[in-house]
Amino acid sequence: MAVQLVRQPDPETLARQAARDLIAAIAEAREARGVAHACLAGGSTPMRCYELLDGALEDWTGVHLWYGDERCVPFDDPESNHGQVKDRLRARGATWHPMPGTLGPAEGAREYSSELGSTVLDITHLGMGPDGHTASLFPNHPLLDAHGIAAGISDSPKPPPERITLTLSKLNESRRIVLLVTGEGKSEALARVMAGPDRTYPASLLDRTKLLVMADNAALPA
Repeated sequence: MAVQLVRQPDPETLARQAARDLIAAIAEAREARGVAHACLAGGSTPMRCYELLDGALEDWTGVHLWYGDERCVPFDDPESNHGQVKDRLRARGATWHPMPGTLGPAEGAREYSSELGSTVLDITHLGMGPDGHTASLFPNHPLLDAHGIAAGISDSPKPPPERITLTLSKLNESRRIVLLVTGEGKSEALARVMAGPDRTYPASLLDRTKLLVMADNAALPA
């Protein structure tokens, strides 16, 4: 099945489009169910999107903000996804659900699994590394087959080694999945993602019936 693709000329335009898309998804969810559950991503590509959100959405009532993964560090550590997002997005009135990284991979994953439970994420933002990993799901790693909601990883090939991640099955329960990709360094991996499922490129295993890829020209060479 072909993946839905939106091409933007540069990272700034992509961030603005992603912000508008996220706001629309929140509005749709609140209208349909009274609340909205959005899953945010770490990494460099989504951060400009989150910087733009406060000025674009004033009312965050009923919005729950979750994460796809987290490093097992304190929130004030520069490696913390939640710390990076909170530096950019105030989202006054929203309910935040940071992953408890300081509990360690196993206990943190258990706690987050209990907190998220059967909640269906209305929209999930994900980034992708040059190796094709997404969240903390890495190429050919056994965690790609994990069941349940969240899982701990202690041998991440990308530092820091200890992390918490939503499982592939939980990510694929989301009503919509948006993969944000910028930069020439990710073009090869993105081409492999677009070609079809491949465990060597975990982002390619996302549910293609729900997946929207937003990429800039550098990541999508003509």
